[in-house]
Amino acid sequence: MKTILTLITTALLASCAGTGGTSSANVKRYTSDMCALTDNKLGSMGTPVTKVYGDQEVKFCCKPCIAKFEKNLDANLAKIP
Repeated sequence: MKTILTLITTALLASCAGTGGTSSANVKRYTSDMCALTDNKLGSMGTPVTKVYGDQEVKFCCKPCIAKFEKNLDANLAKIP
């Protein structure tokens, strides 16, 4: 019984770990090698962080940039070519 519950829980968690309903085939790739917020080179602050907003992939040089980017999300997304 415990094994069955573990399998069910794992399956449910895996189904929730997607991109919020956006298929990766429909996502516009972020092609720049610079942070979407600071223009720092990706990788200069450690492992870059990738997020998807709607159908747009966005890459950041570090986690703190995400919150700053999201404070003015629409304007920042509009700056991405």
